[in-house]
Amino acid sequence: MQSPINKKLLNLKAIDIFAGCGGLSLGFQNAGFKIIAAFDNWEPAIKVYKKKFHHPIYNYDLSSLNYDYSIFKNFDCNIVIGGPPCQDFSSAGKRNENLGRGDLSIVFAKIIAFIKPQWFVMENVERYKKSEKRSQVIDIFKSNNYGLSEIIIKASLCGVPQNRKRYICVGKLNGEDDELLPYINKNLSEKPMSVRDYLGDTLGIEYYYRHPRTYARRGIFSIDEPSPTIRGVNRPIPKTYKLHKADACYFIEKIRPLTTIERSYIQTFPQDFDFDLENQSKTDLEQMIGNAVPVKLGEFVANSIIEYIESKATPQFEPKQLVLNFADNQ
Repeated sequence: MQSPINKKLLNLKAIDIFAGCGGLSLGFQNAGFKIIAAFDNWEPAIKVYKKKFHHPIYNYDLSSLNYDYSIFKNFDCNIVIGGPPCQDFSSAGKRNENLGRGDLSIVFAKIIAFIKPQWFVMENVERYKKSEKRSQVIDIFKSNNYGLSEIIIKASLCGVPQNRKRYICVGKLNGEDDELLPYINKNLSEKPMSVRDYLGDTLGIEYYYRHPRTYARRGIFSIDEPSPTIRGVNRPIPKTYKLHKADACYFIEKIRPLTTIERSYIQTFPQDFDFDLENQSKTDLEQMIGNAVPVKLGEFVANSIIEYIESKATPQFEPKQLVLNFADNQ
């Protein structure tokens, strides 16, 4: 069997659009991609990004490009990655895709159409798959000869201790639809990762509180299960909290929410990731951590792309798992 290809020889150069504090960038970098530039328009997240990465990040309002995408031609990249803002599609938001931020996924698609990288990866919330914006975005990609692999991925099956479902679209210029799906599906874990699986007993707790959107849902969780989705807000347990029948523990006197930094661990940021705590407000930190793409999810997708590329040079690769297409995950 041939030895794996040296990743440096693959010329894996990427730019990250809507980079936030760097979850997707770090995941792709960990997998062997060279991130050469990033873009965002929120200064608190940009400050954190700069502390972790050596390449430039540009404070750039991607909603006001006025169809001028020429700045992206300045970068010699073969992949563009990004997670356009998802709040207008999120179950935690107003679910109105016409509030403005939903248009940014169309901007992302138009940037791809303009610079035509060999690859792109777009991430969004699960609900994006049913949106009108997605239909418009797919039309743009297809009219520019991209083969698309769309899937809803459970982060807990990708090394992330969190019940977070995300829409992933991988595009390959002049490729075939769904050709990345075998490479993604074959590496999914059979067992969801729990908090204890990932962090052991380092949190010093067995149970914790995550504020439910409504009291029809539970609020107390065990570290022996995946965490619920990390959101952009983190509230203390109210004195008036009434136990839910599905709560993992009924002794709530010592139950606490996860701290801001503990929540970053659930998003699989490494413990040495510098969030510039002294200069950031708690509100901003919670938002940027909750909005981030989990690092290990980004790394998982990046490794799937690398495995696909390597397979074309090593034909002995045979996916062992049946393809699960986008429709199967709806």
